[in-house]
Amino acid sequence: MNEHKTSQVFNLDPESELRFEVNEKDEKVTLELKNGLAEVFGAELIKGKKYEFGFGHKIGVFTWQGCTVEFTGKTVAFVEKKTPMALYLNCHAALERMREFAEKDNSTGPIVMIAGPQDVGKSTLTKIFLNYAARMGRRPTFVDLDVGQGQITIPGIIGALPIDKPSDVVDGFNTQGSVGFHFGHKGPGMNMPLYNHLVSRIAEVCSDRMEANKKEKAGGIIINTCGWILKKGYRILTHIAQAFEVDVIIVLDHEKLYNALVKDIPDFVKVILLPKSSGVVNRGTPYRRITRNLRIDEYYYGTKRTLTPHSFDVKWSDVKIFSVGPLSNSQEVSKNKATKLIPVVPGPNLKKHILSISLADPNKDDIVQTNIAGFVCITNVDVAKQTMTILSPLPGPLPNNVLLLSSITYPDDK
Repeated sequence: MNEHKTSQVFNLDPESELRFEVNEKDEKVTLELKNGLAEVFGAELIKGKKYEFGFGHKIGVFTWQGCTVEFTGKTVAFVEKKTPMALYLNCHAALERMREFAEKDNSTGPIVMIAGPQDVGKSTLTKIFLNYAARMGRRPTFVDLDVGQGQITIPGIIGALPIDKPSDVVDGFNTQGSVGFHFGHKGPGMNMPLYNHLVSRIAEVCSDRMEANKKEKAGGIIINTCGWILKKGYRILTHIAQAFEVDVIIVLDHEKLYNALVKDIPDFVKVILLPKSSGVVNRGTPYRRITRNLRIDEYYYGTKRTLTPHSFDVKWSDVKIFSVGPLSNSQEVSKNKATKLIPVVPGPNLKKHILSISLADPNKDDIVQTNIAGFVCITNVDVAKQTMTILSPLPGPLPNNVLLLSSITYPDDK
């Protein structure tokens, strides 16, 4: 393990991985592939191109044949020689065979759910499978049900995204064409009936989209789940499997969960237990709070802080703000109450809260089940003028006047 501030060259053996993370706010790390072939979570590195990573990035540079990389910046880096990548590749190959059969008979490709506790690499494995499929010319659909982190948009959203090309090594997947539904909390337990309702809704949307697009249909679905796997969390996992009619469940590093699913899930669903990478480390609540802030920060400012968001005032009378169900999980609520729209009166208590902009026509559409257009953050509330100042990625006016309140704040300091 090396902590370094200047340039350093790593010669990686075949099937080894260089791991590092940027954990200082003002630090930048530059990576360049000098020789050989390498990839970052399934996305190929271009030889001679310099990749710059900022605060919060966790990177694994893997090589099948061996390579040389040059590394510049202050961080802790280590080389992992025993990785589970060969097992992951075998799973990808099996999924690809399922896509080949689906393509031939116009059936649905593999629908895969990745499950496991927190901090075992579920998001990483999801990226690897999606990137490998895209490199094969497939068009899989990425479904992100991990509302605590938010890989497609921001935390608090249940989203789906068709993947037509591998992710950018620094910026991730292009999110154009995504669909998202407002959940509004950083954990499914805050409103389980609403969470399950939206899981069923996005499963329907994905099914309809695949029926309309043969390539998406053959590409199948890769589902990333949250790390809540016990008791009610387990029931959420079984609901996801049922709603999406999954073919394959991959359990990372949890034999008890694997055995429970083998027992409870129908025999025609293949349940597979895979090890996590030894480079994956446990992160506490403070770290997850930091990553939530980073995801929202990237939404407004970009991964390289090259974007300039806009700030403008909105009159209270010009918008309709709702919460979907109660914002507190202090008591169990029925499905009807959990999915009910509750009008919100603007006030100082809304400062720092994230709002989803709904695309719904309140006179025609079911607002809870309607896609969202984007997100704004309330930065100030003026009670005397009855206005609120919002941070938005685009200049005003807002594309719609229906706003859904989230319990997630930015910056999140709780």
